[in-house]
Amino acid sequence: MPTLQTQPNPQLRLSSGYNLCHLQAIAMAPSNKAHVVVLAFPFSSHPSALFFLARKLSEWAPDVAFSFFCTPKTNGSLSSWPTLPNLRIYDVADGLPEGHVSKGRVDDEVEFFLVATPGNYREAVKRVDEIEKVSCVVSDAFLWFAREIAEEMGVAWVAFWIATACALSVHLNTDLIRRKIGTRSEEVSARMDESLAFIPGCSQFRVRDLPEGIVFGPLDFSLFKSLHKMSQELPRATAILVNTIEEIDYDPVLDHLRTVLNKCLPVGPLTLLAPTRRDCDSDPHSCLPWLEARAHDPASVAYVGFGTVVVPPPSELAALAEALEESGVHFLWSLKDNTRESLPAGFLDRTRGRGLVVPWTPQSRVLGHVAVGAFISHCGWNSVLESITFVVPMIYRPFFSDQRINARILSQVLGIAVEVKGGVLTKDGVMDGLDLLLKRKEGKEMRERIGALKLIAKNAVGETGSSTKNLKTALEIIRGSAA
Repeated sequence: MPTLQTQPNPQLRLSSGYNLCHLQAIAMAPSNKAHVVVLAFPFSSHPSALFFLARKLSEWAPDVAFSFFCTPKTNGSLSSWPTLPNLRIYDVADGLPEGHVSKGRVDDEVEFFLVATPGNYREAVKRVDEIEKVSCVVSDAFLWFAREIAEEMGVAWVAFWIATACALSVHLNTDLIRRKIGTRSEEVSARMDESLAFIPGCSQFRVRDLPEGIVFGPLDFSLFKSLHKMSQELPRATAILVNTIEEIDYDPVLDHLRTVLNKCLPVGPLTLLAPTRRDCDSDPHSCLPWLEARAHDPASVAYVGFGTVVVPPPSELAALAEALEESGVHFLWSLKDNTRESLPAGFLDRTRGRGLVVPWTPQSRVLGHVAVGAFISHCGWNSVLESITFVVPMIYRPFFSDQRINARILSQVLGIAVEVKGGVLTKDGVMDGLDLLLKRKEGKEMRERIGALKLIAKNAVGETGSSTKNLKTALEIIRGSAA
């Protein structure tokens, strides 16, 4: 049994809320107990989704130890979610220089983080392995080097993909797409509207719908190079868990993935597996009382939220504000304080009472409120799943990554969202979308379709649902790796 030092090891730091007693309890645990390390990618909704997954698995398997690794800042944001005795949270280095002052550029933080990898995770996993033998590695799919860590330890690697099966498929086919389309800007530009029909199940997608880093964008950006490496490593994973719903995601794509991956297991939507936050009553800007005052008029409020990363260009923010003002609808807008300067002069005063603009909202509770009838969004997959969970149709303006693929699925396959005309936020385009969703028959029909999808999603995570069965299969893999 390992002896623990009384001084904390600088290479192994439990996140806030943990102390030496936790490590002593680990050291006293039976040596044959399964011990799963979970490696998170600390940006956007990646860490929270993987945390929900780890928490659900730890809830189902109290005899298995789970060690969750992420950066201190991200772990701090997870502290409001209740944990379990067998789920421990550890900090790893974020790579930021000492005294670094954030300028709000996520790309810079990603670059620093990727420089710190894989050394930060490799060293942290080594330290916990010395205390309690690691039997399985679970990681965000972005962290492709987890395969090497698992292989060096002689254990299984289970990867988690946060988005749709379609987005996973195009990444896995990066090399094929580059051979077919090319990577020189002039040849790619000429083929933007061509179909991706050469990838099974992807005929409805166009080259322009691809995420950056496959054939366009700065291909030498460290994250894009890392994602290319991921596409080569994922087929070697013991299993891939996908945050989607088997009955909703496109069958031909899942069928294709199951021919190139060892196991492809849809386990979503993880939004329905999220525990109740410790700060579940947190609503610092009184969004919910404001909505409650409008509860007498169901599905009448437009909620605007573009996630934690996306900031629309100033011209589009101004156009969106003009549309909200002229439309006459009630609206709740989650908008960072440092972007308010893009709003038209006098906008906040003229819309006071009818609109509420705040820097942060409890989004899931907002979308779950009866007064909300439209969601203006960037079409991030987590937001899409919340749209389905709370039966709120979208007006979408995708910006990057998998958002264009998500948008195509919503409009072309599921028929539950409206694209702004021309693909950018304009006053007329947003007003047309609001009119359709809040006042016309088409909006009611969309809500009915989303309602049917919500039932499918709830059934998937129910006791005998497909996602529940797949999660149990994942747990069997994790347990089996300790045998």
